[in-house]
Amino acid sequence: MTMKNLLLLCLSAALCASFITVRAAEKEKKKPAVDVSKLPPPSDKKDVTYAGDIKPIFDKSCVKCHGAEKPKARLRLDSLPGALKGSENGKVIQPGNSAESTLVINIAHLGDEDDYMPPPNNKAKIGPLTKEQIGLVRAWIDQGAK
Repeated sequence: MTMKNLLLLCLSAALCASFITVRAAEKEKKKPAVDVSKLPPPSDKKDVTYAGDIKPIFDKSCVKCHGAEKPKARLRLDSLPGALKGSENGKVIQPGNSAESTLVINIAHLGDEDDYMPPPNNKAKIGPLTKEQIGLVRAWIDQGAK
């Protein structure tokens, strides 16, 4: 490899790295600040499990769009591994920290309105989760999302 080619390669790599950094910063700027004090409190229930407590909520309110068939944003909420894997945009559950979990912010209808789940006026006519349901999801995540 000639010195000229090496220099071009280094410049190209530096340009790509700066572009990626700028795009990441732009994406972060677009996220509205979320006042987590507006979240419903976690439920007091102990030993919340996906199978016994959370899956029924997700089955009723989420899996129509986030199930096995064509899951929107590649987010699967019909299984524990799918929920923990996250979406095409990354993890939506931060085990041990519900207030930092995108899933909780979205189901509580805080932050960017485009991310509210279930979306208002959705075709399936699924209403928002109740404060009690959100509290149970929060408790599950805070307890480790198992």
